[in-house]
Amino acid sequence: MILNQRVAQIFHEMAVLLELLGENPFKVRAYERAAMHIESMPESLEDYLLQGRLREIPGIGKDLAEKIEDIYRTGTFAQYEEVKSKIPPGLIDMLNLQGLGPKKIRVLYDKLRIDSLDKLEKAAREGRLRALAGFGVKTEENIVKAIEFLRSNADRVALGKALPVALDIKEFVAAIDSVKRVDIAGSIRRFKETVHDIDMLVISDRPGEVMEGFVSYRDVDRVIACGEKKSSVVVAGMQVDLRVFDEESYGAALMYFTGSKQHNIRLRQLCLEKGWKLNEYGLYKANRRLAGKSEEEIYRRLSMDWIPPELREDQGEIELSLEHRLPSLVEASDIKGDLHLHTTYSDGSSSIEELVVKAISLDYSYIAITDHSFTLSVANAMTRDKFFSIYEEVKRLRKKYKGFEILVGMEVDIFGDGELDCHKDILDLLDIVVIAVHTRFKMPRKQMTRRIVKAMSHPRANVLAHPTGRLLGVRDSYEVDMEEVLGAAKEYSVALELNASPFRLDITSDVCRRAKDLGVKVCINTDSHSIDQMDNIYLGIGTARRGWLEKDDVLNTMDIASLKRFLTKDG
Repeated sequence: MILNQRVAQIFHEMAVLLELLGENPFKVRAYERAAMHIESMPESLEDYLLQGRLREIPGIGKDLAEKIEDIYRTGTFAQYEEVKSKIPPGLIDMLNLQGLGPKKIRVLYDKLRIDSLDKLEKAAREGRLRALAGFGVKTEENIVKAIEFLRSNADRVALGKALPVALDIKEFVAAIDSVKRVDIAGSIRRFKETVHDIDMLVISDRPGEVMEGFVSYRDVDRVIACGEKKSSVVVAGMQVDLRVFDEESYGAALMYFTGSKQHNIRLRQLCLEKGWKLNEYGLYKANRRLAGKSEEEIYRRLSMDWIPPELREDQGEIELSLEHRLPSLVEASDIKGDLHLHTTYSDGSSSIEELVVKAISLDYSYIAITDHSFTLSVANAMTRDKFFSIYEEVKRLRKKYKGFEILVGMEVDIFGDGELDCHKDILDLLDIVVIAVHTRFKMPRKQMTRRIVKAMSHPRANVLAHPTGRLLGVRDSYEVDMEEVLGAAKEYSVALELNASPFRLDITSDVCRRAKDLGVKVCINTDSHSIDQMDNIYLGIGTARRGWLEKDDVLNTMDIASLKRFLTKDG
């Protein structure tokens, strides 16, 4: 999957570079769409390339297919390098800042010759930007905050980027002859939304052979160290550490390199109280090993139930494990449908029928079509004609796919005053109303909270999508009182979405747990704009499990009859 990320990254950069140069917007959009599809593909782009099937990918024509082949062979393509040579590298870094697009960056460069983050921060702090058209004092403040946010997240990688890389490396390592077992550990195994590096463990009685194979992985950018039982490399900008253990110690190692620091400290304290010692090689009484081969064996020796990796944060899970009262966490098999999907009627690339077929392949019972509402022009907004076309198409497809429920919905924008971007006659025809903030992210906390709560109080509101608006590593959450939002969700029977997009994972696990405590339903959706993105549901499930959610806490584990009762607020 490394090729997927490399191509997507280059195509994203190509799009913004062309926009910086003022190139044809259709060309810009072509690269953006291609990058989006490739980024969300569950399959390896390399497989498509080697099978001559690149043009089967949405948005990939002859020209882009040839560029992908060039990237595969050389790591880049000629036009990309040519365009890059025309633009100072610092301008590309500036594109990562929230709220600063290509047009404003071009103004900064043309007027003030600002070509780096350092120069930009200095100019903003000195008040030299406010005289430029389209800038002001508030813009300067926001730029400084955006730079600080970017730097504070510089060493963190979104789970949705790190996990596919880890899985690809795991598959490679597993194919080495002397490897008996390989696991991903660390914060990835705990499904943290951002990670610092990738930890992997292996069982093998020939560690030297494993290390030799590991450092020869095709996408290694740099070998940091290659030792007898531990090696570290850099892949896709991330450090990957691989350690080899014998079978008798493997469970202890997996436990040690999975749990958070505080979780591991608490476990060691429990052991010390018994006069025992726990480390990455086993559980010991004096020099006698009591357990270590499996995690279950160690937990059992401590009179505990096995603790799911997602819970190992020292947030009460150890006490509940000792009392045998751990929650039964939601599973992928519990999910009955996806209630936030976009089609070609707005800014998606898949048809309604393609989404239906994909959902059936995932063993779902229902989906909701929720294209964007009327004023969000950047997302190819809804019109009355388009809505009634969707309505009629769904009626036809319901007859074709009997037994599978297709709900007609809409992702309705929340205006600044809390009103909804949809006329009453249309709202009355919708099976589900997903509401969301897409504009005016900089509103003060109290004002933003009032805006969202007012929208939630609308009798037709069902789900609040991506409730904090954050984009991992790109945009921080907008200011909102989440406790008040949760209270409104409870009062007005509105579910909070856990958006499984690898760029969002919004809401956080902490908010999930608070929702559970209050009895507020969480809805795990993918916000898919193509059928491939529907596979991202696993990221949302992992976050839900980190938030202690059980099946009954999740809206889209309901059967269709129960779901419809919730949506109509009928008891």
